[in-house]
Amino acid sequence: MRILVTGGAGFIGGNFIHYMIDKYQELELICFDALTYAGNLSTLAPVSDNSRFTFVKGDISSVDSVDSVFSQNAFDAVVNFAAEAHVDRSIENPSVFLKTNIIGTQVLMDACLKYKVARFHQISTDEVYGGLPLNRPDLAFDENSPLKASNPYAASKAAADLLVLSYVRTHDLPATISRSSNNYGPYQYPDKLISLMIVLAMVDKPLPVFGDGLNVRDWLHVKDHCAAIDAVLHHGTLGEVYNIGGNCEKDNLEIVSSILDLTSRSKSLITFVEDRPGHDLRYALDSTKAQRELGWKPAMDLDAAGLKDTVNWYKKNQEWWKPFMR
Repeated sequence: MRILVTGGAGFIGGNFIHYMIDKYQELELICFDALTYAGNLSTLAPVSDNSRFTFVKGDISSVDSVDSVFSQNAFDAVVNFAAEAHVDRSIENPSVFLKTNIIGTQVLMDACLKYKVARFHQISTDEVYGGLPLNRPDLAFDENSPLKASNPYAASKAAADLLVLSYVRTHDLPATISRSSNNYGPYQYPDKLISLMIVLAMVDKPLPVFGDGLNVRDWLHVKDHCAAIDAVLHHGTLGEVYNIGGNCEKDNLEIVSSILDLTSRSKSLITFVEDRPGHDLRYALDSTKAQRELGWKPAMDLDAAGLKDTVNWYKKNQEWWKPFMR
């Protein structure tokens, strides 16, 4: 079996490559990545010498580049991690997000149709649903919840999801979609909450927290996410969407405080900054469908080991993240 992993030099894509190479001994993986700021070849160092792994530099929004890699390989599946995924950057420059996240998805799906790929899987996000109120902990988004994106990044991902479902309906594209909650773990570029706060704490710099820090997110370890994607590829129903949640809701201030404890730093490093426009208060996913149909559930507990293991990884792998801090 041969799988094309787009965006495989990024955080989740890179971890997925590690996971799949280790689990399936007959699997061939080709990573297709444009190596933008969040793409890092050093993330792929553990598999770079593996004969079942190949790296190809390319942009998913380029028809020529995509056609070239498809014409030279017979793919059994395509898993699309490639995306611009930073909310603040999307507010400043939305056009880049529309190009990669929407046009790029369309280009990949057209190639899958042209070359008769048996499965296209789209990696999406819980942010397509918008936010939930803090005073309603009983509420969670399921796969039938309306899409109410609050920022250009989320809107571009929601548009891509709708485009995938339209290709399923119009072209019988054999596709699935998964929407995950906030990921954390090794190899995450330090521009997301957990990864950024860890490295800032380690270099004794202020930790900027939006607003009052009470915004709530559901946290999912990246290895659990990889296991879920694997389950979708093997057991998911074509044309379906699956929510992949961590069942671990924490407010931002709680996460930051835990990181400071694990890095033996003072809470005085916390600095409250002006909130971002349209900042959703809370995300929560109902993953009942994935648990019922895929037999999947998260295994890593953030409080028991997940966050501590992540902090320890950044402590032990400073050569990976320090170049980003210059």
